[in-house]
Amino acid sequence: MKRFSFPSCLMLQFLTCGGLFVLLFRATLCYKPVVIIHGLFDSPSDFQNLLHYINETHPGTNVTVVDLFDHTYSLEPMWKQVEGFKNAIYPIMQNAADGVHLICYSQGGLVCRGILSVLPDHNVDSFISLSSPQAGQYGDTSYLKYVFPKYIKTNLYHICYTSIGQDVSICNYWNDPHHHDMYLNSSKFLAILNNENTNPNATAWKNNFLRIKKLVLIGGPDDGVIMPWQSSHFGFYDDNETVIEMKDQMTYLTDSFGLKTLDARGDLVQYSVSGIHHTMWHSNQTVFRDCIAKWLT
Repeated sequence: MKRFSFPSCLMLQFLTCGGLFVLLFRATLCYKPVVIIHGLFDSPSDFQNLLHYINETHPGTNVTVVDLFDHTYSLEPMWKQVEGFKNAIYPIMQNAADGVHLICYSQGGLVCRGILSVLPDHNVDSFISLSSPQAGQYGDTSYLKYVFPKYIKTNLYHICYTSIGQDVSICNYWNDPHHHDMYLNSSKFLAILNNENTNPNATAWKNNFLRIKKLVLIGGPDDGVIMPWQSSHFGFYDDNETVIEMKDQMTYLTDSFGLKTLDARGDLVQYSVSGIHHTMWHSNQTVFRDCIAKWLT
Protein backbone atom coordinates (compact mmCIF):
# COMPACT_ATOMS: atom_id res chain seq x y z
CA MET A 1 0.00 0.00 0.00
CA LYS A 2 1.41 3.38 -0.98
CA ARG A 3 1.38 6.21 1.52
CA PHE A 4 1.19 9.85 0.54
CA SER A 5 1.97 12.86 2.68
CA PHE A 6 0.82 16.40 2.01
CA PRO A 7 1.82 19.78 3.42
CA SER A 8 -0.41 20.89 6.27
CA CYS A 9 -1.40 23.93 4.22
CA LEU A 10 -2.63 21.83 1.28
CA MET A 11 -6.41 21.52 1.39
CA LEU A 12 -7.93 18.33 0.01
CA GLN A 13 -11.45 17.92 -1.34
CA PHE A 14 -13.10 14.63 -2.31
CA LEU A 15 -15.89 14.70 -4.87
CA THR A 16 -17.83 11.95 -6.62
CA CYS A 17 -18.10 11.96 -10.36
CA GLY A 18 -19.92 9.13 -12.13
CA GLY A 19 -19.41 6.87 -9.16
CA LEU A 20 -15.69 7.64 -9.03
CA PHE A 21 -13.91 9.48 -6.28
CA VAL A 22 -12.11 12.54 -7.58
CA LEU A 23 -9.38 14.07 -5.47
CA LEU A 24 -9.04 17.82 -5.82
CA PHE A 25 -6.16 19.82 -4.45
CA ARG A 26 -6.78 23.36 -3.27
CA ALA A 27 -3.56 25.04 -2.31
CA THR A 28 -3.45 27.78 0.27
CA LEU A 29 -0.46 29.88 1.22
CA CYS A 30 1.99 28.27 3.63
CA TYR A 31 3.47 30.58 6.23
CA LYS A 32 6.56 29.77 8.23
CA PRO A 33 6.17 29.67 12.03
CA VAL A 34 6.87 32.94 13.82
CA VAL A 35 8.67 33.11 17.17
CA ILE A 36 8.48 36.30 19.23
CA ILE A 37 11.03 37.15 21.94
CA HIS A 38 10.00 39.92 24.34
CA GLY A 39 12.09 42.70 25.84
CA LEU A 40 12.98 44.11 29.23
CA PHE A 41 10.16 43.86 31.82
CA ASP A 42 7.77 42.43 29.21
CA SER A 43 5.75 39.22 29.02
CA PRO A 44 3.70 37.48 26.30
CA SER A 45 0.59 39.42 27.32
CA ASP A 46 2.15 42.58 25.86
CA PHE A 47 2.03 41.20 22.32
CA GLN A 48 -1.70 40.67 21.75
CA ASN A 49 -1.90 43.35 19.06
CA LEU A 50 1.03 41.87 17.17
CA LEU A 51 -0.54 38.41 17.34
CA HIS A 52 -3.76 39.85 15.95
CA TYR A 53 -1.96 41.57 13.07
CA ILE A 54 -0.13 38.38 12.12
CA ASN A 55 -3.28 36.25 12.24
CA GLU A 56 -5.17 38.84 10.23
CA THR A 57 -2.63 39.15 7.41
CA HIS A 58 -1.17 35.63 7.51
CA PRO A 59 -4.02 33.39 8.68
CA GLY A 60 -3.02 30.00 9.99
CA THR A 61 0.48 31.08 11.00
CA ASN A 62 1.85 29.21 14.00
CA VAL A 63 2.95 32.03 16.33
CA THR A 64 4.79 31.48 19.61
CA VAL A 65 5.49 34.24 22.11
CA VAL A 66 8.01 32.57 24.39
CA ASP A 67 7.01 32.77 28.05
CA LEU A 68 10.40 33.00 29.74
CA PHE A 69 12.28 35.63 31.77
CA ASP A 70 9.16 37.75 32.16
CA HIS A 71 9.04 41.07 34.02
CA THR A 72 11.91 41.46 36.52
CA TYR A 73 13.34 38.08 35.51
CA SER A 74 14.37 39.83 32.29
CA LEU A 75 17.20 41.35 34.33
CA GLU A 76 18.91 37.95 34.47
CA PRO A 77 22.31 37.80 32.68
CA MET A 78 22.03 37.81 28.91
CA TRP A 79 23.84 34.53 28.28
CA LYS A 80 21.49 32.82 30.73
CA GLN A 81 18.56 34.19 28.76
CA VAL A 82 20.14 33.15 25.46
CA GLU A 83 20.43 29.59 26.72
CA GLY A 84 16.89 29.50 28.08
CA PHE A 85 15.24 30.96 25.00
CA LYS A 86 17.38 28.79 22.72
CA ASN A 87 16.22 25.63 24.45
CA ALA A 88 12.61 26.81 24.17
CA ILE A 89 12.61 27.63 20.46
CA TYR A 90 14.92 24.92 19.13
CA PRO A 91 12.12 22.30 19.01
CA ILE A 92 10.02 24.76 16.98
CA MET A 93 12.88 25.06 14.50
CA GLN A 94 13.28 21.30 14.29
CA ASN A 95 9.61 20.90 13.43
CA ALA A 96 9.73 23.58 10.71
CA ALA A 97 11.29 22.07 7.61
CA ASP A 98 11.09 25.36 5.70
CA GLY A 99 12.44 27.49 8.54
CA VAL A 100 11.06 30.04 10.98
CA HIS A 101 10.92 33.80 11.41
CA LEU A 102 12.07 35.64 14.54
CA ILE A 103 10.55 38.90 15.76
CA CYS A 104 12.71 40.11 18.63
CA TYR A 105 11.81 43.25 20.52
CA SER A 106 14.13 45.58 22.42
CA GLN A 107 16.46 43.56 24.68
CA GLY A 108 15.04 40.47 23.00
CA GLY A 109 16.82 41.48 19.80
CA LEU A 110 20.15 40.94 21.52
CA VAL A 111 18.93 37.64 22.98
CA CYS A 112 18.10 36.54 19.45
CA ARG A 113 21.49 37.58 18.14
CA GLY A 114 23.05 35.44 20.84
CA ILE A 115 20.93 32.46 19.81
CA LEU A 116 21.72 32.93 16.12
CA SER A 117 25.43 33.14 16.90
CA VAL A 118 25.77 30.03 19.05
CA LEU A 119 23.29 27.73 17.27
CA PRO A 120 25.03 26.09 14.28
CA ASP A 121 21.96 24.47 12.74
CA HIS A 122 19.28 27.12 13.16
CA ASN A 123 16.92 27.65 10.24
CA VAL A 124 15.86 31.26 10.74
CA ASP A 125 14.64 32.95 7.58
CA SER A 126 13.85 36.53 8.65
CA PHE A 127 15.39 37.96 11.82
CA ILE A 128 13.33 41.06 12.57
CA SER A 129 15.02 43.24 15.19
CA LEU A 130 12.36 45.59 16.54
CA SER A 131 13.84 48.65 18.26
CA SER A 132 16.70 46.71 19.81
CA PRO A 133 19.93 48.26 21.19
CA GLN A 134 22.05 46.19 18.83
CA ALA A 135 25.12 48.42 19.20
CA GLY A 136 24.58 48.92 22.92
CA GLN A 137 22.83 51.37 25.21
CA TYR A 138 23.99 54.67 26.71
CA GLY A 139 21.35 57.04 28.02
CA ASP A 140 19.29 58.16 31.00
CA THR A 141 15.88 56.49 30.79
CA SER A 142 13.07 55.49 33.14
CA TYR A 143 14.26 51.90 32.83
CA LEU A 144 17.72 52.86 34.04
CA LYS A 145 16.36 54.85 36.98
CA TYR A 146 14.19 51.90 38.01
CA VAL A 147 17.08 49.44 38.07
CA PHE A 148 19.84 51.79 39.23
CA PRO A 149 18.12 54.70 41.03
CA LYS A 150 21.38 56.16 42.34
CA TYR A 151 23.17 56.22 38.99
CA ILE A 152 23.04 58.19 35.76
CA LYS A 153 24.62 57.39 32.42
CA THR A 154 27.89 59.19 33.19
CA ASN A 155 28.71 57.11 36.25
CA LEU A 156 26.93 53.81 35.63
CA TYR A 157 30.18 52.32 34.36
CA HIS A 158 31.29 52.16 37.99
CA ILE A 159 28.78 49.36 38.57
CA CYS A 160 28.18 47.94 35.08
CA TYR A 161 31.83 47.20 34.38
CA THR A 162 32.23 45.01 37.45
CA SER A 163 31.54 41.33 38.00
CA ILE A 164 28.45 42.24 40.02
CA GLY A 165 27.14 44.56 37.32
CA GLN A 166 27.67 41.98 34.62
CA ASP A 167 25.09 39.80 36.36
CA VAL A 168 22.42 42.32 35.28
CA SER A 169 21.17 42.19 31.70
CA ILE A 170 21.29 45.95 31.10
CA CYS A 171 24.97 46.05 32.03
CA ASN A 172 25.71 43.26 29.56
CA TYR A 173 25.10 45.70 26.71
CA TRP A 174 25.91 49.00 28.44
CA ASN A 175 28.33 50.68 26.05
CA ASP A 176 29.84 53.81 27.59
CA PRO A 177 31.61 55.67 24.74
CA HIS A 178 33.77 57.53 27.28
CA HIS A 179 35.11 54.30 28.79
CA HIS A 180 35.48 52.11 25.74
CA ASP A 181 38.48 50.20 27.06
CA MET A 182 36.56 49.27 30.20
CA TYR A 183 33.66 48.11 28.05
CA LEU A 184 35.95 45.90 25.96
CA ASN A 185 37.65 44.43 29.01
CA SER A 186 34.55 43.96 31.15
CA SER A 187 31.63 43.19 28.86
CA LYS A 188 30.69 39.53 29.15
CA PHE A 189 28.09 39.74 26.41
CA LEU A 190 27.96 42.50 23.79
CA ALA A 191 31.70 42.89 23.20
CA ILE A 192 31.97 39.12 22.83
CA LEU A 193 28.88 38.90 20.61
CA ASN A 194 30.31 41.65 18.39
CA ASN A 195 33.67 39.86 18.28
CA GLU A 196 35.26 43.07 19.52
CA ASN A 197 37.56 41.24 21.90
CA THR A 198 39.17 37.82 22.01
CA ASN A 199 36.63 35.16 21.18
CA PRO A 200 37.88 31.71 20.12
CA ASN A 201 34.45 31.03 18.61
CA ALA A 202 34.41 34.18 16.47
CA THR A 203 34.53 32.47 13.07
CA ALA A 204 31.97 29.82 13.96
CA TRP A 205 29.60 32.37 15.48
CA LYS A 206 29.86 34.58 12.41
CA ASN A 207 29.08 31.66 10.11
CA ASN A 208 26.14 30.69 12.30
CA PHE A 209 24.74 34.22 12.24
CA LEU A 210 25.07 34.38 8.46
CA ARG A 211 22.68 31.44 8.11
CA ILE A 212 19.79 33.93 8.34
CA LYS A 213 18.18 34.85 5.04
CA LYS A 214 17.26 38.42 5.97
CA LEU A 215 18.12 40.89 8.74
CA VAL A 216 15.43 43.53 9.24
CA LEU A 217 16.35 46.46 11.52
CA ILE A 218 13.52 48.70 12.73
CA GLY A 219 13.85 51.83 14.84
CA GLY A 220 13.14 55.54 14.90
CA PRO A 221 14.07 58.97 16.28
CA ASP A 222 11.13 59.27 18.70
CA ASP A 223 11.80 55.98 20.49
CA GLY A 224 12.78 57.66 23.76
CA VAL A 225 14.37 54.57 25.32
CA ILE A 226 16.99 53.14 22.97
CA MET A 227 19.89 55.60 23.13
CA PRO A 228 21.08 56.52 20.71
CA TRP A 229 18.07 55.36 18.73
CA GLN A 230 20.45 54.57 15.86
CA SER A 231 21.70 51.64 17.94
CA SER A 232 18.65 49.84 16.56
CA HIS A 233 20.44 50.16 13.18
CA PHE A 234 23.89 49.29 14.61
CA GLY A 235 24.92 52.96 14.81
CA PHE A 236 26.41 54.35 18.01
CA TYR A 237 28.16 57.26 19.72
CA ASP A 238 31.82 58.11 19.43
CA ASP A 239 33.60 59.57 22.46
CA ASN A 240 32.09 62.98 21.69
CA GLU A 241 28.60 61.45 21.68
CA THR A 242 28.30 62.05 17.96
CA VAL A 243 26.40 59.23 16.31
CA ILE A 244 28.47 57.17 13.89
CA GLU A 245 26.24 55.29 11.48
CA MET A 246 26.48 51.53 10.98
CA LYS A 247 28.59 51.58 7.82
CA ASP A 248 31.29 53.62 9.57
CA GLN A 249 31.38 51.41 12.66
CA MET A 250 34.38 49.09 13.08
CA THR A 251 32.09 46.10 13.54
CA TYR A 252 30.80 46.76 10.01
CA LEU A 253 34.09 47.76 8.41
CA THR A 254 35.86 44.66 9.74
CA ASP A 255 32.78 42.49 9.20
CA SER A 256 33.42 41.16 12.68
CA PHE A 257 30.21 39.16 12.90
CA GLY A 258 28.77 39.39 9.39
CA LEU A 259 27.00 42.75 8.98
CA LYS A 260 29.00 43.76 5.91
CA THR A 261 28.50 40.35 4.35
CA LEU A 262 24.73 40.53 4.88
CA ASP A 263 24.69 44.01 3.35
CA ALA A 264 26.72 42.85 0.35
CA ARG A 265 24.29 39.96 -0.11
CA GLY A 266 21.40 42.41 -0.19
CA ASP A 267 19.98 40.81 2.93
CA LEU A 268 20.15 43.76 5.35
CA VAL A 269 17.10 46.02 5.48
CA GLN A 270 16.66 49.14 7.63
CA TYR A 271 13.46 50.98 8.50
CA SER A 272 13.36 54.35 10.26
CA VAL A 273 9.89 55.30 11.47
CA SER A 274 9.09 58.60 13.19
CA GLY A 275 6.46 59.14 15.84
CA ILE A 276 6.73 55.75 17.58
CA HIS A 277 7.55 55.56 21.29
CA HIS A 278 9.54 52.54 22.41
CA THR A 279 6.64 50.72 24.05
CA MET A 280 4.45 51.02 20.95
CA TRP A 281 6.57 49.33 18.29
CA HIS A 282 4.87 45.96 18.60
CA SER A 283 1.38 47.48 18.83
CA ASN A 284 1.49 49.95 15.94
CA GLN A 285 -0.38 48.62 12.92
CA THR A 286 1.43 50.90 10.47
CA VAL A 287 4.81 49.59 11.63
CA PHE A 288 3.57 46.04 11.19
CA ARG A 289 2.08 46.71 7.76
CA ASP A 290 5.01 48.66 6.34
CA CYS A 291 8.01 47.05 8.05
CA ILE A 292 7.16 43.53 9.23
CA ALA A 293 4.34 41.82 7.32
CA LYS A 294 6.20 41.30 4.04
CA TRP A 295 9.00 39.37 5.79
CA LEU A 296 6.71 36.76 7.35
CA THR A 297 5.90 34.69 4.26
